[in-house]
Amino acid sequence: MSDETPVSFYDQVGGHETFVRLVDAFYRGVASDDVLKPMYPEDDLGPAAERLTLFLEQYWGGPTTYGATRGHPRLRMRHLPFRVNPDARDRWLAHMRAAVDGLGLSPLHEATLWDYLERAAFAMVNTFEPTPHP
Repeated sequence: MSDETPVSFYDQVGGHETFVRLVDAFYRGVASDDVLKPMYPEDDLGPAAERLTLFLEQYWGGPTTYGATRGHPRLRMRHLPFRVNPDARDRWLAHMRAAVDGLGLSPLHEATLWDYLERAAFAMVNTFEPTPHP
């Protein structure tokens, strides 16, 4: 038997700094996306970036600040007010893919993270109606 505490995925990939880098890179893409950007009610994406960082950190074994401040994530419920169709999902995934690629994670860590992000994105789809374009 070992007295060592298992190291979380959060710690294995570099902790807070890694998740900040991931989310910052992701939101740089969202900021110029004509489908995703309008889904954010605030002009400043900073609050959304902070929420996503806290959520991902908690999910992967880091601080539990997200749950302490916002309660249970309820991802699907929180995204219901937004039209998340396959186009929005694919755009979200494209920006997140670029962000993940920029982290330089080991193949195992990258695959583990990407598997979760991809499954989460598919779970958020709540309509198959096309995105209206102005």
